[in-house]
Parts: sequence; structure tokens; C-alpha cells
Amino acid sequence: METVNIVKEEPVAREEKPLRVIISGGGTGGHIFPAIAIANEIRRRKPESEILFVGAENRMEMDKVPAAGYQIVGLNVAGIDRKHLWRNFSLPFKLAAGFRYTRKLIKDFDPDVVVGVGGYASAPTLYSAQRLKVPTLIQEQNSLPGVTNRILAKRADRICVGYDEMERFFPKEKIVWTGNPIRQDISNIDQKRQEAFAFYRLKPGRPVLLVMGGSLGARTINEGMKHNVDFLLGSGFQIIWQTGKFYYQCMLPCAEGKENLVMLDFVSRVDLAYAAADIIVSRAGAITISELCVVGKPLVLIPSPNVAEDHQTKNAEALSSRNAALLLPDYRTVEDLGKTVLELWKDENRRELLSQNISRMGTTVAAKVIVDEVLELAGMGRRRKESANL
Repeated sequence: METVNIVKEEPVAREEKPLRVIISGGGTGGHIFPAIAIANEIRRRKPESEILFVGAENRMEMDKVPAAGYQIVGLNVAGIDRKHLWRNFSLPFKLAAGFRYTRKLIKDFDPDVVVGVGGYASAPTLYSAQRLKVPTLIQEQNSLPGVTNRILAKRADRICVGYDEMERFFPKEKIVWTGNPIRQDISNIDQKRQEAFAFYRLKPGRPVLLVMGGSLGARTINEGMKHNVDFLLGSGFQIIWQTGKFYYQCMLPCAEGKENLVMLDFVSRVDLAYAAADIIVSRAGAITISELCVVGKPLVLIPSPNVAEDHQTKNAEALSSRNAALLLPDYRTVEDLGKTVLELWKDENRRELLSQNISRMGTTVAAKVIVDEVLELAGMGRRRKESANL
């Protein structure tokens, strides 16, 4: 594990000490982007605050968090490998080491509050904080929480959720509905459509299909596009196809010689991609859905069946049951992706209904509401320390 030298300055008076916050979690953009959004809001309101991230070694947060301007330390932790059970032999040892490391880290950094956003590193960090009587807040993005967060919730002080009816999983008195934090640059995409068409070199007057499988990519969505891209282009669509970095090279031949097709491994300007799109095809990660609710475009969700407890299907059903998105099962993607998109494009009334319904579910103030809770808990944490020092 990476060691870090943390320098603590002792203020003259207790009240002058900067706010100290640990934010833990990561593994995917769905955990990292809300964590950074929370940190940005804390820093906006408390510029002197000291924020430390705790992530998992060799995961994408180790690059994304420093790029956002924050310090991060990495734990040698991993999740359960459900496909190769023999690989889990070392898991208890890694967890034990993670608990020891985070306990020392929390004592050294002396946070006022610890925030967990989900991911491998979140469990040992929040568990250690709870044992040390530091206030903890869980930010649960999904409609079906994982087992770890359900366990941690028993000792958490606050649980910020993005879906209704979460009292099925968490103590009702601890739940605060906040919505999920999103990247702020997507909140005004209606003003960016002309810029988006110029950026992606699209032609006005032709519909734009945006296909996304997450930062790493989605095998089934890529296979579905491989078998349907000619059909969709022939039907008049312009396509922005994000393959993910794992699939980009093997999908490149599908783009050779084709006009009106933009293939990317990663969408760096997702705000412009959203602005250009008339229809969006996407996985059903919680943060992606939260962004798409703000975007308000007609949406086809293809939940990944390979995530813990099938939570993407639950996320997608939360929208499709409200007639706010179409749900296309993963196993039907190769066969039905093309005709599903074309039928939706031809049905203007359906597209308008989907857009209206999904837009009602969007919020752009989640980070602000979460930070309200963070600051309240931080005050509680300081009072606990003062009582302990009397």
C-alpha cells in the first residue's frame, strides 16, 4: 500500500482548524464522478478545507482524482470474484490489512467526517471510521444497494440516496433523498447543440444516435452495434459510438470507410455528445442514469447482467416502469438494437413522452444537498472530539 506523509497543523483555536474530510470509494466512473462532485462542492463552500481521497490501487480513481486536483492514497483491496472463486483466497488478508491501514490513516488525518461513495476501498475506510467514532455518510447511487453498504448503514450517521423507497434496505431515520451528484457541465446542454455539431463534425438535419457503454466499454453493446451499424447508418442516422478502451481496437474495422460515424474509446466532452444526441443508447449505471435524467433525451437502456446483484436492471426498471426510458435486455441487443432505435425515432409522440417523463426525475442540486449533510456531520464530529478532550 502507498504510504503518505500527512502534515497536520495545530491551530491556535479549535474553531480555526480547516474542515477535514475523507472521501472513499471508486473503481468505476459511477463512483468516482459523484465523489469528485461532492469534493468540488465542499471546496466551493469551504475553500480552506482539507480533503483526502482513499481509493483502490490500480483502479481508475488513482488517475482521475489527482487530475481533479485532490490527494489520494490507495489500498490493496479487491471485490469478490464470483466467476473465479479460487481467486478470493487472499481477500480476507487484503481486507484485514485494509482495516489496519485505514485505522492508522484516520487517526493521523483526524477527519471531521468520512464519506463513502461505494467501491472496494469504501468498506474498510468507513468501517474503521465508525469504530473510531468518526461520523460517516454513505452516498448510495443505486436503487438496489450492495451488501457492503447495507452492513455499513447500520452504524452510518446519514445515508444519501438517489431513489425512492430505500427504507427497504436502510434505517428510515437515517435516509435523506438527495438524488445523485452529476457533472455540472451537462446541466445546460440545450445551449451547446451548435457547438456539439461542429465539435463532432455532424450534419444538421440528420438524427444523431449516441451509443455509450461506460468508460471501459460494454461487450454486448459493441456487438450489437457491430451487427446493426450499417442498418442504422442506412436508416439516416449519424452515430457517435463510444466503444470503451478495452474494445476500441477490435471495433475500429467497423468504422472504416463509413461516413456519419464517429467512433471513440472515451467521450472526453460528454456534455457535447449529450447535446448532439436525439436518441441515446446506454448501460444503466446509477450515475449515468442520473445524468441522463437531467439531459432529458429519449433513452434506450441496456442493463449489464454482470454487475453485483443485477442492480443495473433495477435501475433501468425504475425508469421504464415510469415510461421514462425503454429497457432492452442485454441478451436481445444484437438482434433488436437496430429496430428498437429506428422504431423509437419514427414514433415522435413516444419520444416526447419519454423525454417529458425522464426530465421530471432529474436534479442538478444533489451535490449541494449532500454537502449540507456532510457539514452537519462534520460539526457533530468536532463536538465529539471536544467532548473526548475535556
